Amino acid sequence: MAKLDNKKLMVCCANGAGSSLMMKMAVQKVMDKYKIKPADLHHCAVSDGKTAAMNYDVVFCARNFAKTFADAEKKGVTVIPLRNVMSNVEIEKALKERDLLD
Repeated sequence: MAKLDNKKLMVCCANGAGSSLMMKMAVQKVMDKYKIKPADLHHCAVSDGKTAAMNYDVVFCARNFAKTFADAEKKGVTVIPLRNVMSNVEIEKALKERDLLD
């Protein structure tokens, strides 16, 4: 079983409309490549994500929003800040660095 199977993943951008949807699609490409089936892959605005983060296992966001999720990270949520939120290559690399991909 893959480490991210049945895990809850969230992607956040400033407004929860454009960038987060594109980031969600990039994350989904990585999940498909590794045949991972997350329990949930949700996209939203950072303002919503800040309060919801505790309910997720992994949060993806732009680097400039990473500190927003510091409390969630302290409680065990994996926060993955990205330079290019639409890069499935960067997402894959970040997940490998955190030993989340088999």
